[in-house]
Amino acid sequence: IGRAITRLGNVNLAAEEELAALDDRQGSLLAQVADVEEALARLQLAMAAMDAESIERFQQTLEKVNVALQEHFATLFSGGTASLESHSHDLLEGGLVLRAQPPGKRNGSLQQLSGGEKALTAIALIFALFQLNPAPFCLLDEVDASLDDANIERFCTLLQTLAPKIQFLLISHRQPTLRIAEQLIGVTMVEAGISTVLPVDVSALARETQ
Repeated sequence: IGRAITRLGNVNLAAEEELAALDDRQGSLLAQVADVEEALARLQLAMAAMDAESIERFQQTLEKVNVALQEHFATLFSGGTASLESHSHDLLEGGLVLRAQPPGKRNGSLQQLSGGEKALTAIALIFALFQLNPAPFCLLDEVDASLDDANIERFCTLLQTLAPKIQFLLISHRQPTLRIAEQLIGVTMVEAGISTVLPVDVSALARETQ
């Protein structure tokens, strides 16, 4: 018994106090862990709610865009179908795919469309987004450059339909597009290196000629 007691070494008379302090420390740490876990659970619930609301709003927005896209696409192509679709099942992480099928053509990628068809499809998408979230004005730079006269006529018809709500600023050299403008601003170079702006109020000229 004496040898066993000797092997135990010196007795720590402060062991009980140290144990109480460690118990207090452990209790404090456990409380902090519980707070962190509770905060994490609240954050996860908030993130799940935000994701659910984001998905719902995204779906609603996508549906509205597709309705306007189909309407404008059918106007520009005199028929056909177009849609903006999610690239994956995860609406928040996946991208979007624009599908377009002009009249008389099979479903295919945009790369299979001609330059004019790509331009008209892009115009239909831009106008669909503008219809969803209107802006005071829209600047279009040579969007009709690759279109033939028949397509330009349909493009101009759509412009005139949307013009009461949106002010369009067009940069164009195509006569059918220039004919529907209410005001023309030409840039010419009478002298080498000096550009001159020539504004023309089409509406005022029309009233003067009447």
